[in-house]
Amino acid sequence: MGKRWRQLTVWLHILTSAGWMAQAMTLCVLLSVGLAADDLSVRDAATSMALAVDGRLVGPMADASAFTGIMLAAATPWGFFRHWWVLAKFAITLVQLYIGIFLLSPRLADSVTAGPSPAQIAGTVLMASAIAFQGWLSVAKPWGTVRGRRRTPAGTAPWWVFAAAVLGGLADLALAFAIGHPLPLLSMILLAVGLPRRRRWAGTRQATPARA
Repeated sequence: MGKRWRQLTVWLHILTSAGWMAQAMTLCVLLSVGLAADDLSVRDAATSMALAVDGRLVGPMADASAFTGIMLAAATPWGFFRHWWVLAKFAITLVQLYIGIFLLSPRLADSVTAGPSPAQIAGTVLMASAIAFQGWLSVAKPWGTVRGRRRTPAGTAPWWVFAAAVLGGLADLALAFAIGHPLPLLSMILLAVGLPRRRRWAGTRQATPARA
């Protein structure tokens, strides 16, 4: 049971990460069409659709991808600071969430009336490129382990942790699709409850770590 739920968590992480990247590319296309359009009606349609895609797809996918990735790092032997590739993915995700929430999304709302800008298009390109790079990190796992880190027993969380990650992530996705903007309520609750328990999971050892 634990293996299946862990695999489902990995599946949801891959699915939402690919969705995040694809929808960032969609934003790039829509904003480019709006910037190049001479007809105001075309520009308004493109930017309005970009705003809808951002609220119903990009934001929810980004939240679910980040949530499942963090849960996999916390609940498996990979951890957050044992391997450079995991640490790099974690840092890139935090930067992307900050830029998306506090920079790109507010300016995207303004572009509905003012029109898109080249900086917004560049931002979506960088976002999609960063997610693609994170995908490569997950496959290649480069750079080895982080030196100087204190070695503690590596363990895997119980099956219900992965089940909660999958069901909570899907529930937040459904809620975001329904209300039109991301609201990762269950994800935040599960992170607040789960992260402090990581030390308790360290005693359950496995032969090979699950892919994070």
